[in-house]
Amino acid sequence: MHPYSVPDDVRQRVLRRKGKLIENEAIDAARSALVVVDMQNYFVAEGFPAEVPAARAIVPSINAAAAAMRARGGLVVWVQTSAAEGLTRWGNHHRYGMSPRVRAARLASLAEDGDGFPLYRDMDARPGDLRVRKATFSAMMPGSCNLHELLRQRSVDTVLVCGTATNVCCETTARDAMVLDYRVIMLADANATWTDEEHAASLNTFQIFFGDVMTTAEMIERLVAKSAQGGPLAA
Repeated sequence: MHPYSVPDDVRQRVLRRKGKLIENEAIDAARSALVVVDMQNYFVAEGFPAEVPAARAIVPSINAAAAAMRARGGLVVWVQTSAAEGLTRWGNHHRYGMSPRVRAARLASLAEDGDGFPLYRDMDARPGDLRVRKATFSAMMPGSCNLHELLRQRSVDTVLVCGTATNVCCETTARDAMVLDYRVIMLADANATWTDEEHAASLNTFQIFFGDVMTTAEMIERLVAKSAQGGPLAA
C-alpha cells in the first residue's frame, strides 16, 4: 500500500466542520490505550481466506507504537476475533452473509484452538498487555467484547486504533469508541486493508466525522507520560 496523505479537500472539510486540525495536541499515555485489532493469522498470514497482504507491512509500525505506549505508561490491547460465540451473538451474519462452506471454514479457523486465531508470529505482544476477544467486527460494541468496561475500569478516555482491516473491524471499532465518548485516533500507517482506495476512503471519512488520523511517528511525538504528581515526564 502507498503511504496515506490527507487530501486538501478533506483537510478543508475538517477545518470547516471542527474548526481545527490535530496540530500538536498531546496524548496522555496514562489515560490512553493502543487497541490492536485482528492482527491474527486468519487476517495476516499468507494463504488464509481473509488475508490482507498489506497487514504484514504494518507490523513494525504497530510494534513501535506499542513499545512507545508501554514506555510512557499507557495500555496496549490485543483484540482477537473468536468464533466461539459467532453463531449465538452474530447468527444472521453467519447464516445469511456467507455460504455454508465459507461459514464452516471461518468458524473452524477462528475457533480458539484453530490455526487462524493466534496472533501473527511477528507481533510483539508482552505479558503486561491486555488480551480481549470479540465476536463481531467491533471491539467496542456491548455484546461483542468487554473492552469498553475494561477501559473504563482503567480510566482510559483516549483510544488509538490500529490493525486490519482499516475499513472493517478497525473503523467499526473506532466509530463505536467515538460514540461511547472516547477521544479516538486512527494510525494511518499502522492500519491496512486490501486496496489504497479503501484505506484512504475509510481514513478520510473517519477524520471528517469521528476522530483524528495521524501517523505512528506523530502519535509517538505527541504521547506524553505523566509523573505521580501529574507533571510531564520527558519522553
